[in-house]
Amino acid sequence: MVWKTRVTEALGITYPIIQGGLAHLAYSDLAAAVSNAGGLGQLTAMSMEGPDQLREEIDAVREKTNRPFGVNFAIGQHGRPFEEMVQVAVEEKVPVISVTGGNPAPVLELVKGTGIKTLVLVAARRQAVKAEELGADAVMVVGHEGGGHLGRDDVGTFVLTPQVVDAVDIPVIASGGIGDGRGLMAALALGAEGVEMGTRFIATKECVHAHPAYLEALIEADETSTTVIKRSLKAPARALKNDWTARILELEDEQAGYEGLKSYINGEANKKFIYDGKQAYGFGWAGQVASRIHDVPSVDELFKRIVTEAEEIRNRWSK
Repeated sequence: MVWKTRVTEALGITYPIIQGGLAHLAYSDLAAAVSNAGGLGQLTAMSMEGPDQLREEIDAVREKTNRPFGVNFAIGQHGRPFEEMVQVAVEEKVPVISVTGGNPAPVLELVKGTGIKTLVLVAARRQAVKAEELGADAVMVVGHEGGGHLGRDDVGTFVLTPQVVDAVDIPVIASGGIGDGRGLMAALALGAEGVEMGTRFIATKECVHAHPAYLEALIEADETSTTVIKRSLKAPARALKNDWTARILELEDEQAGYEGLKSYINGEANKKFIYDGKQAYGFGWAGQVASRIHDVPSVDELFKRIVTEAEEIRNRWSK
């Protein structure tokens, strides 16, 4: 079966499956594995120490694959300047850049005229329309089910995706709650031309930085095992429930504000769980699709499962 959409055509990939930007987890091993399997793997630039490390990771991806890959820029969440990091990606002529977590205009301006394909993550129809006006090649639409940072309107992927499809002319990529062939086919039925998956790729053998305790928590999760934190900061984000996130929610109820929350929600607290497995001292991002994760396959095996399941669905539909 040929998987041809405007997304596969534009990005030069076999399957319309994109690995999301995973804070502190998306390095060359994972990105190259996803690209080798036929999707689009990505590095997460703003989790890196600086331009030199990003350049090293780009080189490492190219040593492991000759397929297209991307670099994700989560701007607005880290309080760090990103211009120098974007310049590295431009100098290295990476095939794709994606922008999440803030106003994409400055990044798109830096990339303009380079031939690099640009993807913008949006959580609302108005954001998608604006991204198209700014020149994005495609938008990734994240619904309320997704892990990490979300939109403020609590709209699910199933409703938001067709709304955006009807509002823009550029390709739409669905994100949030997708982790298998059923999710892929549902997204295509809604009018999307590809999917972005984040949480599902954490639980793979090539996500080498994820601690076994984090993987175990994902495997044991059900549909109620995540919660949304940081609403009081107008930056809602979905994470696995644990004592740490419960304390965050208590502080939010107490109107602690950013100063009272920052030591609980910063990257160091995130890494204490995802790197060191210390649930009592940190948190891990995850979407509701964690309830659909039951093992830790290789990326290649995961792709084969997704494609096989999707093709079985298509065959049933054709009958």
